[in-house]
Amino acid sequence: MKTFYIETFGCQMNAHDSEKVVGTLVREGYAQVTDEADAGLILYNTCSIRDKAEQKVFHRLNEYKKLQGEGKKFAVIGCVAQQEGEKIFEKAPYVSLVSGSASYRHLPAMLARLEAGETRITGLDDRQTDETFDTEFTARTNPHRGYITIIEGCDKFCSYCVVPYTRGKERSRTSASVLAEAQMIAQQGFTEIQLLGQNVNSYRDPSGKRTFAELLTAVGEVNGIKRVRFTTSHPRHFTKDIVDAIDAMPALCDHIHLPVQSGSTDILRAMQREYTRDWYLERIAWTKAAKRDLSLTSDIIVGFPGETDKDFEDTITLLEAVNYDAIYGFKYSPRPNTPAIHMHDSIPEHVKVERLAILNARQREIQRSNYTRHLDQTMEVMVEHGANNRGQITGRSSQNKTVNFACDITPPIGSYIDVRITQVFPSSLVGEATSAPSALSPALLAQRALNARVEVLT
Repeated sequence: MKTFYIETFGCQMNAHDSEKVVGTLVREGYAQVTDEADAGLILYNTCSIRDKAEQKVFHRLNEYKKLQGEGKKFAVIGCVAQQEGEKIFEKAPYVSLVSGSASYRHLPAMLARLEAGETRITGLDDRQTDETFDTEFTARTNPHRGYITIIEGCDKFCSYCVVPYTRGKERSRTSASVLAEAQMIAQQGFTEIQLLGQNVNSYRDPSGKRTFAELLTAVGEVNGIKRVRFTTSHPRHFTKDIVDAIDAMPALCDHIHLPVQSGSTDILRAMQREYTRDWYLERIAWTKAAKRDLSLTSDIIVGFPGETDKDFEDTITLLEAVNYDAIYGFKYSPRPNTPAIHMHDSIPEHVKVERLAILNARQREIQRSNYTRHLDQTMEVMVEHGANNRGQITGRSSQNKTVNFACDITPPIGSYIDVRITQVFPSSLVGEATSAPSALSPALLAQRALNARVEVLT
């Protein structure tokens, strides 16, 4: 039997890419194993968005090196594969296959070449491809949420970001294919869907039938779907009809992740973000005027080249103006092939560290205040994990907030339960179940039983 092991790093896009890669491999006659020692083919799905990502890849490959004498074959896929290309063969000559994400649709052919004995196989599409990686053989590894990529690639070329160079140009799937996959996911028993894209709201239906907001509504109307999420949005294409769709469609979750990256218009211009502080705040005003209580989260970079004390202060005042429920803060680090790598990285490391600490401390104060609004509220929670060491069940609200709660029974993963909030913390809520959990669909129970049998076999 042909066996494989896959290790995945990076964002939800990478995780879902691996689900599709796994499905493709299984379709080609491979069986997945949970230990690299048992695998004939080892795949490493890589991410290059963080500092020194390529160094981490080669370090991990060096750890794999000890297995090369056992007749195993190695593949590096994903963003670092596209970024480093054939240099991977030079640094790790025991690697036989290198493929960027834009070439995954060619995996069956590349696998056939690998099985035929070729030792240097590349799938490194340039930005000209218009094709997306669509497969009905996706392995659904998340027990409670189904992911659907609706748009691949990126055309924004932010000066700090490597994604346009590693994932190719923007290319959207037809709304019909997205809805067909949503219906299939619902039939498998999943009740929550998350739509994915580097800039998910840059979606452009090739058939011209639906806007992004109309696609959100259509997915929310799929029978059996209770929750629809989407990430990550770009402010440049965040339109008011998205907020209107959330207001009108109960299945669309009360959460918008809208990365701002900086509160300074000057830094936004240097980052090539294509909007100003005022433009961004206008979109925030739309969300605050919504009928529903929409939770706002964001990404922020500190220490970008040329960021002055005033620029950083603009970011802090933006936090206070928006009142985010959470942010993901990062220190700037230069990435290969990006325009910013040619800028003088003028901010000393200790200043970046200090600014990130100030940012996170201020945001923590905001969250501590924000979360108090949920005290004594009753909210519907989807169960994601069983009891922890304190006997609490963990779930997630429509606003994407973690809720730990006490319950007389252990509710099934993926079920829904009403929870009254009794305590609030800066990053989580605590409560008590006030209802019995919803029953899981027979389709999802059957899917889990099938997954369990597959795990036993592999």
